Amino acid sequence: MLHATADRGYVAATVADVVARASVSRSTFYGHFADKEACFVAAYEFAMDHVIEEMQIANRSLPDDGWRSRLHSDLTTYLNALAADPVLATNLHVEVLAAGHEALEHRAELLGMLAIRIAHLNDVARSEEPDLPEIPPAAFALYTGGLDELIRDRLRVGTPDDLRDLAQPVFDATSALFGAPPPPGPAHAPLGEAGRAAAGSSE
Repeated sequence: MLHATADRGYVAATVADVVARASVSRSTFYGHFADKEACFVAAYEFAMDHVIEEMQIANRSLPDDGWRSRLHSDLTTYLNALAADPVLATNLHVEVLAAGHEALEHRAELLGMLAIRIAHLNDVARSEEPDLPEIPPAAFALYTGGLDELIRDRLRVGTPDDLRDLAQPVFDATSALFGAPPPPGPAHAPLGEAGRAAAGSSE
């Protein structure tokens, strides 16, 4: 299913495309799914669980050396997973928008889980650095919505592999959100059209 929608777009993809790729009959398909939307939702849920599990595995292997290490791990693991699998990236961040109400509910669940992870990291950061400011809960939803848009923008104007380039600028932006200045280093490449628009650039 995910390959069909990534190649043709959710709207254009058909059950015939899916069964042809899977080498199964239509009766087998309908024995498992009520329609194309139900199949997409199941595939989206599988993809969502996969990337979250990758983040959890990466976190478990980290030494206990602070919130910055955990934040960097979450961002790089998520973006690397998308970059390594363009089909996954396209469906999680682009085609889901056309896939109906239930798919949008799953998208909201994914963004919600990412918001919870970043909120928890902020709690860890504030416990390690008590001078960091308290952040309103709505800021985390805005953060994950913005990250979703940056990923979609990069997929639109670049290639999936370009998603890896977002890790450091997003890390710096997250540090700024937390009220912690990023470590000194070279300036980073622009985030893309969405990032320039958010920054008010005239480029």
